[in-house]
Amino acid sequence: MMAFDALMPWWALAILAAGAIGVTARAYARPVVPMSSRVRLVLAGCRLSLLFLLIVILQRPVLLEPSDDRRDAIVPILVDVSRSMRLNDVGVGAGNRPRIDEAARIVENLAPAVAAAFDVEVLGFGESLAPVDPANLRADGRRSDLGGALRAIRERYRGRSIAGVVVVSDGGESGGDPSVQPEDGDPPVFAVGVGRPMIARDREVLDVTVGAPILANSAIDLRASIASHGFDDEPVEVRLLEDGRLVQVDRMTPTATGAPMPIAFRVSPKPDVATLYTVEVAEAGSELTGGNNAQRVLVPPPGRPRRILLVEGAPGYEHSFLKRAWLQDEAIELDSVVRKGANERGQDTFYIQGHPDRTPALAAGYPQHRPALFAYDAVVLANVPAEFFTPDQLDMTADFVSTRGGGLLVLGAQTFSGRGFAATPLEEVLPLHASGRTAQIAPPATRVPNTVSLTEDGAHHGLMRLGATPAATRARWDAAPPLAGVAALGDPKPGASVLAHTVGAGGGLHPLVAVHRYGRGRAMVFTGEASWRWKMLLPSDDDTYDTFWRQSARWLTDGTPGPVTLAIAGGRVPGETVRLEVTSRDSTYTAVADASVTVRVVDPAGALQELRPALADATAGRYVTEFTPTQKGVYQIDATADQAAINLGDADGWVLVGGADRELTDPRLHGDALARLAEATGGAVVSPEALGDLPRQLRDRSADPAPPVRHDLWHNVWVFALLVLLPSTEWIVRRQWGLR
Repeated sequence: MMAFDALMPWWALAILAAGAIGVTARAYARPVVPMSSRVRLVLAGCRLSLLFLLIVILQRPVLLEPSDDRRDAIVPILVDVSRSMRLNDVGVGAGNRPRIDEAARIVENLAPAVAAAFDVEVLGFGESLAPVDPANLRADGRRSDLGGALRAIRERYRGRSIAGVVVVSDGGESGGDPSVQPEDGDPPVFAVGVGRPMIARDREVLDVTVGAPILANSAIDLRASIASHGFDDEPVEVRLLEDGRLVQVDRMTPTATGAPMPIAFRVSPKPDVATLYTVEVAEAGSELTGGNNAQRVLVPPPGRPRRILLVEGAPGYEHSFLKRAWLQDEAIELDSVVRKGANERGQDTFYIQGHPDRTPALAAGYPQHRPALFAYDAVVLANVPAEFFTPDQLDMTADFVSTRGGGLLVLGAQTFSGRGFAATPLEEVLPLHASGRTAQIAPPATRVPNTVSLTEDGAHHGLMRLGATPAATRARWDAAPPLAGVAALGDPKPGASVLAHTVGAGGGLHPLVAVHRYGRGRAMVFTGEASWRWKMLLPSDDDTYDTFWRQSARWLTDGTPGPVTLAIAGGRVPGETVRLEVTSRDSTYTAVADASVTVRVVDPAGALQELRPALADATAGRYVTEFTPTQKGVYQIDATADQAAINLGDADGWVLVGGADRELTDPRLHGDALARLAEATGGAVVSPEALGDLPRQLRDRSADPAPPVRHDLWHNVWVFALLVLLPSTEWIVRRQWGLR
C-alpha cells in the first residue's frame, strides 16, 4: 500500500493544485504564435503534469510492504555462569543441588520447545558473553554483568528480529553498572530465577569502609556491616586483621535474622606503606557459603607531609602553643610568620621560621605571588586584621581555597575586630557571615560563659573528637576551661556546619567553631580567644588542646591536591579494567595540556608495567589510560608529569583487586532485580514450574505485526526521469512551434 511521510492538509493541497492549474492556464491561454488545440493541450499537459509531480514529491510518498522478519526471529537464552551459580540451595533438604545444575536442566528442557518456532542460541554470561553447551555448563565467571550481556545482544543480532530474550540467573549483579536501563526497542526479557529468595543459614561481611589517614600516625575509623541468617541470636565473632595479623576481636548478637549489624574499629595505619585490613567472621560448617565471611580494605599511607603557613598578627601565647602542637607532628611542615612591630622607618618587621626554600617568599610577611602561596596546603591567619593584606593578596588567598583546593583557618579576636574581612574577597570564603549577629539562642542555664558547647554535628565530627563515642567527646569538652572571650560573628552560611557554640558576655549563644567547603578547598573559623588555656589549666596529661588543633590541621588539609593528581576507578576483581586519570597543573595550578605523563604500575608479583596516558581534556589538563589486572592483590601506581624537561609533580596510588567477593555478597535469589528488568522491557518473570508456557508467550509476542518495509517512491530513478522528460518535452514542442 502507498502512504505519505509528509502529507499536507487538504486545504494546502487544494491551494497548490489551484495554483498549478492557474499558472498553466495563464501560460497557454493566449499564445503569441497560433497553434492547434491539440498542441496547446500537449504543452499544458506537460506543464501541469510537472507541477502536480512536484506537489506529490513534496508529500514524500512511500510504498509499505509486509515484513518477513518473523521468519528469521531468534530467541537468545542467556545463562548466568558466574560463581554464585555454584551455590547449593536448589531443592529440599539433603536433595539440594547447585544452581548451575538447575539452570542446565531448565535450558535443556526449554530450548527444544522454543526452537520449534524460532532460532535459538544458548549463551553464557559472566564477565563476558559467549556460546555455551547446556550439557556442560560451568559456573566459573568471576563476576556477573547482566547489563553488559544485554548490550552485547544488541550488537550480536543487529539487523535480525529478536522475539525475546530468556535469562536464567540468580539475579545477582557484581559487574558493570547495575543502574543501566534498557533502551527503547530492546526485546522483552523473560527471566527465570534460580536459587532461594531467603538464605537458610549464612554469615557474611556485607561491607567494609575506612577513612583515609590525613597525617602520619593518625587514628581513623574502620566500619563494617555484618549479617547473620538462620542462626537466631547466636553471637557472631568478628575479627580484625592488619596485614594478616590479628589485632582485635569483638562479639555481636543479632537482633533479627539477616539484619545488618554495624561495627566500628579504631585503627592506626602504617605511615609509610599501604596497610591491608581484613574483617572476618568465624565460619560455621552449615553455612551456604564461606566465600562471603571476609572482606579486605586497603588504607594508603598519608603521603607527603602537609605544609601549613601560620601568620600571627602579634606575638602571644596562642602562637607559641599552636606552633608547638603542630611541630610535634612529624607529618606537618610548618612555616610561621609573627609580626613583631614597626622599625624606625615605620615598616613592619617579622619573625620568620620555616623551610629555607620557602621562607624568602615570606620576607614581607605574606607571599606576594601565587606559586609561593600555592606551595602550601593550608593557611592559618591568627589575629591578623584585613588591613594587613593587599587587595591582590586577598584575591590570591580566596583563589588558594577555591582553585588550588587549600584549607583556610581564621581565628583570633583581632582578626574579627571592626569590620573584619567584610567587603573583602575572603568574606565569601569564610563559613560565617561577617556582619550581623546570630539569633539570640537561650543558652543552657548551667553553661559558664566562654565554655565549649558541642552541637549535634560537632559531637560526631572528626575535628572535635576527643573520645571514643559522642558522649565521651561531649564530656571531655564540658571539662575544658573557658576561653578568654569570643568574637560575635553572624549566622552560618548555607552549607556550613557549626560544630560548637559558646556563651558570650551578653548571654547569647555564639558560633565558636564553624566549617564548610568552598570551591575545591575548605574553610574554618574559630571565634574564641586564648584557647591555650586548655593547655595550661588542665592536667599535664590532658591532650585536649593538642588533639583539637592537630585534628583541625588534618581536616584543613584533607584531600588537598598537589599539582599532579591521580584518580583510580575500577579493578574490584581480576579482569575488570582499571581507569587511571592524571590531572597535571603547574605551580599556579593552571592546567597543563602539553605535559609528558608517565604511569608505572607494579603488580602483586612485582612486575612493572609502564603506560603513557592520552590527553582527554585540555581545559582540565586531564590524561587518561587504563590497564586490566589479572590477579588478586595490591597494585601500586605512580604517575609523573613533566613539561619541557621540568618536573611538574608526582602522584601515587594503590588498588586492591579482589578485596571482596562481590559474587557471594548477599547470595540469595534477587527476584526483585529480575522483575524490574522484565517489566522495563515488556517481558515477564517465569517460574520454573511455568516454563511450559514460555514458548507460547514468545509466539504471542512474535505474532504482533512487524513494522512494514518502507520503499521511497519519490526517491528513485523513474521519478528523476519524469522530472527530466516533462520539461524537456514541453521545451522541444515549444521550439518546434516557434515559442520561446
